Amino acid sequence: MSQLKKGAILSYVTIFLTNIVGLLLTPFIIKSLGQSEYGLYILLGSFVGYISLLDFGLSNTIVRFVAKYRANNDHDGEKNFLATVFIIYTIMSFVVLLIGAIAYFNIELIFGSSLTSTELEKAKILMLLLVLNMTITLPGQAFTGICSGYEKFVFPRIINIVRYIVRSLLVVTILLYGGKSIAIVAIDTFLNIAIILANMFYVLKVMKVKIKLMAFDKELIRTIFSYSVWIFVFAMIGQLFWKSGQMILGVTISTEAVAIFAIGIVLSGYFGAFAGAINSVFLPKATFMVEANSTRKDLTAMFVKVGRILTFLLLFIWAEFILFGRDFIELWVGAAYKDSYMITAVIMTAYILPLVQNFANSLIEASGKFKFKAKVYFITISLGIIIGALLSPYYGYWAITWSYSIFWVISQIIMNWFFDKELNLDMKFFFKETFGKLSIVLIISLVSGYFINQLFEANWGYFLIKASLYAVIYLSLTYFFVLNEYEKNLFLKFRR
Repeated sequence: MSQLKKGAILSYVTIFLTNIVGLLLTPFIIKSLGQSEYGLYILLGSFVGYISLLDFGLSNTIVRFVAKYRANNDHDGEKNFLATVFIIYTIMSFVVLLIGAIAYFNIELIFGSSLTSTELEKAKILMLLLVLNMTITLPGQAFTGICSGYEKFVFPRIINIVRYIVRSLLVVTILLYGGKSIAIVAIDTFLNIAIILANMFYVLKVMKVKIKLMAFDKELIRTIFSYSVWIFVFAMIGQLFWKSGQMILGVTISTEAVAIFAIGIVLSGYFGAFAGAINSVFLPKATFMVEANSTRKDLTAMFVKVGRILTFLLLFIWAEFILFGRDFIELWVGAAYKDSYMITAVIMTAYILPLVQNFANSLIEASGKFKFKAKVYFITISLGIIIGALLSPYYGYWAITWSYSIFWVISQIIMNWFFDKELNLDMKFFFKETFGKLSIVLIISLVSGYFINQLFEANWGYFLIKASLYAVIYLSLTYFFVLNEYEKNLFLKFRR
């Protein structure tokens, strides 16, 4: 079995563990911390998340350039590129420390109007730990990028699975003994260091990748940043989309509002992780196809191949949540979070199209055509954030949810034009092959699910029965009327 397929399988094992353990842990964490401290924990994580933007897109740049050097059999170029990247990362780590120090000494100015004095003291400690975590994590991401560039997906993903299991056990243990948000962040920092050291050993000693500065090439640095700057812009947009809402609510409303909105973001993040796993293993493949000047037909065929699998999976999850998510939210974290259902449903719906078209994003990165996408998303998402922020004092998280989602959809409509005209993808064929028959199956199964939902009360036993009945209907209809032979045998025979 190829590294690509093993990597995809391990990615989904990771997603399964992340989702299941996350679903089990979140209510326990909320109960242990309380709604206010949970909101504080999420708020500070969101704030420090902006500092992670100082990666400037280098982790994705490493994947693309290493794959390109390998495709061209340029070993010396690869050595020099990696050495240059680590020099850049070292400078960035110092900048992170500087920005973190400035934020630490001005934390009262930033959050003083919405946090209590006790919350501010905890926020300072959380800030120190999170900044330390980020300082170490930034250069450490390079080793994972090198593995991906070499299409070595198995080791990093196994290590990540082990990390997640260990983290979950430690978090439960520490909370049972009275630990709070500071202890959770300390655990994360320790485990991140361990993961980076393991990946470093694998890259340098097992893969025997060489990192050597052959020459300090200013033109190389310019080339790196001319590519990575647009990935950075898009990463900034992603941080704005996922984190700014929590920041806005933390400044204008309360930590309780942050907690309710955060549940919607967490569940939407689980939803997006399914597509992200596929996308992460296909970037090297996309790079090779671009370097080989693949035809419109070949690029579209791969786009459809990946898109059909993603559409089948994501629409299944989306429909399950639309039908039974309200009961799930109240059973999972309590009636105080009932508004999280609609927040999640709206964001999930807006997120479907970008997720099923993730391979196009890999092609954009591989071809270096990130500039247009970054500009489109920067403009549309910025407008969504500005409007959401202006309306949030009056409509709270509803303003942010709807504003962000509407502009996210607008941006993807524009990108579909770009996919067709600039990436040479046949979008009409894509939509016909991915959404054609499946749309009919989805409508039939949703109607069936609606009636199933009326039959049972809201408790965990009945919830599982309803979700299982719907799954049988959707999966059966899809198997017999939608999937082709390759897709039916995909997880059994592992064919290309």
